[in-house]
Amino acid sequence: MRLRSAPLRIAMWSGPRNISTALMRSFGSRPDTAVCDEPLYAHYLSVRAALHPGRDEIIARGETDWRKVAAFLTGPVPDGKAVFYQKHMAHHLVPEVGRAWLGELAHAFLIRDPREMLPSLARVTPRPTALDTGLPQQLELLRELEARSGRAPPVVDARDVLADPSGVLAKLCAALDLEFTPAMLAWEPGLRPTDGIWARYWYDDVARSTGFARGRVRSGELPAELAGVHAECLGPYRALHERRIVA
Repeated sequence: MRLRSAPLRIAMWSGPRNISTALMRSFGSRPDTAVCDEPLYAHYLSVRAALHPGRDEIIARGETDWRKVAAFLTGPVPDGKAVFYQKHMAHHLVPEVGRAWLGELAHAFLIRDPREMLPSLARVTPRPTALDTGLPQQLELLRELEARSGRAPPVVDARDVLADPSGVLAKLCAALDLEFTPAMLAWEPGLRPTDGIWARYWYDDVARSTGFARGRVRSGELPAELAGVHAECLGPYRALHERRIVA
């Protein structure tokens, strides 16, 4: 693997009910990589009235000061690893959080078709809004980062990753100046000490997984109550989808 004079800190900005935890497992299977799970979640819940499972426990046991979170994410990498993969939900980066520290990270985006994502999200978050999906925030953040650096961060679509994990991940790694390794394609089942305390509410499927399973494309009509939010999500999703990496 490539030797580095400084750690590579990757911020992967996703939305809920994506393959974000599977992708964290993938990077966590690399021997050179440390991972962390949604480090801004406790702060997000402390400043937003979101009725998420385990809300009180997440706030009580997590770090609610975003400045301390930023210091952790830009400080020494756990276990002295060369790569620090940070799984984020884009909607956790609320406007109250400063942005200067983002310049010390390499950024990437993981998206999913809202038609496939929304029914799953609605089972855990009743009456989700477009902001609950993270798609508008992902597009806004991508444009902000591109304006700062003059370079667009890579975007991957969950469907593409599931259809061709090795091909898409190899191109994602190349875009991040990181060597791809087949170790990223498989992992041991079960939960991890690095999983958030919310794992018992959200991670049943990934806890049983040992690799990327080909996704089933949702067919049929969306429930009527999700039609409006689906329409709101289409614009941001399509704008991000146009930029995606394909194998």
